[in-house]
Amino acid sequence: MHTLKERKTMKKIAIIGGGIIGATAAFYLSQLTNDHITVYDFPQGQATRASAGIISPWLSKRRNKKWYQLAKDGAHFYQKLVVDLALPDTIFSKSGVLLVRPEDSLSALEDLAHERIKDAPDMGEIQLLTGQQTKRLLPVLKEMPALYLTGGGRLDGATYLQHVKQKATANQVTFVDSYATLEKASDFWQVKTDRHTATYATVLLSPGPHLKKLLSPLGYDVDIRPQKGQLLCFQTPFKDSAQWPVAMLDGEADFIPFGHGKLLVGATHENEAGWDLTPTSEAYQSLATGITPFIDDRLTLEDYPVTYQVGTRAYTADFAPFFGALDEEPTLIVASGLGSSGLTTGPYIGYLLAQAIAQAKPQMDPYQKPLTNYLNKRL
Repeated sequence: MHTLKERKTMKKIAIIGGGIIGATAAFYLSQLTNDHITVYDFPQGQATRASAGIISPWLSKRRNKKWYQLAKDGAHFYQKLVVDLALPDTIFSKSGVLLVRPEDSLSALEDLAHERIKDAPDMGEIQLLTGQQTKRLLPVLKEMPALYLTGGGRLDGATYLQHVKQKATANQVTFVDSYATLEKASDFWQVKTDRHTATYATVLLSPGPHLKKLLSPLGYDVDIRPQKGQLLCFQTPFKDSAQWPVAMLDGEADFIPFGHGKLLVGATHENEAGWDLTPTSEAYQSLATGITPFIDDRLTLEDYPVTYQVGTRAYTADFAPFFGALDEEPTLIVASGLGSSGLTTGPYIGYLLAQAIAQAKPQMDPYQKPLTNYLNKRL
C-alpha cells in the first residue's frame, strides 16, 4: 500500500506502443517511480513480436559513430538486463556469433575485431576458424572459414515481450491491448481508444512506424517509414540446436538457431510493402537463395515444416533511431526508427527513457543527432 504522501506525488504516465522500447521502459519506470503506468499495446505487425535477432554490433561497417556507440552500449546493457529481468536462456543466450565471409576478407575483419575490442570487451574471444571448426559449431553450414566472437548473443523478440510484460504487470503496470490516439488537453494529455479516454501527465510514444500518424494531428512532421520484414522459421530434427551459435552470413540472410531444432532464417528488408503483413513466396525464394551458398548440400530445408514471422520496422532516412522529449512539449517523449537493429538498441533506449521520465537525466546526446533532424513542428 502507498502512503498518503506517496499517493499525492504520483502521476499518471502513458506509454503508447508496447514493443521492445515501450515494454522495457514500463518495467524500469515501475522500479524507478511510484507512478501509475499504463501501456497501450497494439501488437498487429509489431516488429519485436515478429523478430529474433543477433546481438553483435561490434564489426558493423556503418559510418555513423553515434549509432555505433548506441549499439555497442546497447549490447553491453544486456548484462544488466539479464539480471534485472531474470531472463532465461530460452529468451536471451550468449550463444557466440559466426561471421561467415569470403576467406580473403576474413583477415581484415579479424584486424577490425582486435581494434574494436579495446573499448568493447563484451565481444569476448576472437577466433579465426577453419571450415571444419565452423561446421562443428554450426552443423547446418558447409565447411567454410569464419570469424567467431564468443560474446555474440541471440534474442527471441516475442518471448522477451511476454516475459517483460509479466514482470511489469507484477509491478502494477497496466497493459491495454488497443490502438490509441493522443490529444493535448490544457496541461495534460488525453489518450483515447475505441472504449475509453484517460488523462496523463506524461506520455511516451514508442509505436514504431505509427509515430507519424500519432503526431500528425498535433502538428508534427516525422521522418519515418514502414519496412516489411519476413523471417522463415524451420522446424528441423536436430536435438542440440540450443547450443549452436548464430551466424551472420555474407548477404541478407542470417541463421538464428534456438532449441528443439528451431532454425530461423532472415530477414528481408522490403521498402515498398508498406503495412502489408502477408507472407510471400518471394520472401521464401529470396532467403532460400541467399543461404544456398552456405548451407550444407545434404540439408534440404524444403523437407522441414516452415512458418513465417512478419512484422513492420520503422526506418528513418539515415537509418538511425531517435528518442527523447520534445523541446516544445517536455512531457511528450518519443522514440522510433530502430530499423533492423532494434533488438540490440531497443532495451537500452527504453531504460534511458525510463530514467529520463524519472528525472534521472541520463546522457542521450552521444547516441543520436538532434531530434529536429527527424521531427519538426509545422508552422
